[in-house]
Amino acid sequence: MQKIMQKIMQKIMQKIMIPLAFVLTSIFFTSACKELDKLTQFEIDYSSTAKIGANSVINLPIDLLTPDITTNSQSEFSSKNTNKDLIEAIKLLKLNLQITSPTTQRFDFLKSIEVYIKADGLGELKIAEKLDVPDTVGTDLSLDVKENDLAPYIKKDKFSLRLKVVTDKTITQEVNMKINSTIFVDAKLL
Repeated sequence: MQKIMQKIMQKIMQKIMIPLAFVLTSIFFTSACKELDKLTQFEIDYSSTAKIGANSVINLPIDLLTPDITTNSQSEFSSKNTNKDLIEAIKLLKLNLQITSPTTQRFDFLKSIEVYIKADGLGELKIAEKLDVPDTVGTDLSLDVKENDLAPYIKKDKFSLRLKVVTDKTITQEVNMKINSTIFVDAKLL
């Protein structure tokens, strides 16, 4: 009887231990992969400037171009133990505009704004927008970002932005603004 009980217990243990071992192994590898992902995922911040000239034209689109933005991608990737060939995806996390002068100006003159990225040899791609800018907005404006892969653009040495602006109020002075963006990079380790 004791041998029968031992065999039954062995069978029960085998049925419990094999799935339990599988579950524990899966948990271990999943958490290890998540930790590795953290090592290969990072953020990069970029800044640029743009000017909106004084105007009396409203409800018509105005194109503004930023100066070229140097990516420094090779050194950024290298500092994270990766390179541009190992990049899996680059996404825009946020894009904010901030008026730098005149200090009393607010973004309430904007009706809408769209931001496009372009780089040498690549077509233009819309990356962010704010289609209905509220009149209650202040000197900072967060845009709605698009879910595009920006890897081809950020891998280049430089890129530029084009802002398509529509105003709904007359601007009597030139408005200077800073464009701050944060991108998320997902890469493989070297």
